Amino acid sequence: QVQLVESGGGLVQPGGSLRLSCAASGYTLDYYAVGWFRQAPGKEREGISCISSDDGSTYYADSVKDRFTISRDSARNTVWLQMNRLKPEDTAVYYCVTDWYSRCPENLLWDKADWGQGTQVTVSS
Repeated sequence: QVQLVESGGGLVQPGGSLRLSCAASGYTLDYYAVGWFRQAPGKEREGISCISSDDGSTYYADSVKDRFTISRDSARNTVWLQMNRLKPEDTAVYYCVTDWYSRCPENLLWDKADWGQGTQVTVSS
């Protein structure tokens, strides 16, 4: 059974950092493009990052570019999202996602994808 599990969320002050992890059971993440999207209350879902499996290319939304970094840990079958210089507007539930292709979707918009239960990130003083 396919399962994605996110962890690493929490409460952090503005300017702080968190590292989210996306672990998988039942399949190898290295074979697929894996990304992250977030959803804040009352707002639309926002795709924020993705890492491809064919050439390792990474993609970021403008809202997180130069602050967030996505990477793979093949030994742990995990994808990380390092989040630095966090802002209150980064507050949301973060989900890892894959649609089982090797390339990331255009404009970080996933269709017919699987995602985990999400992890809450709250940026507040």
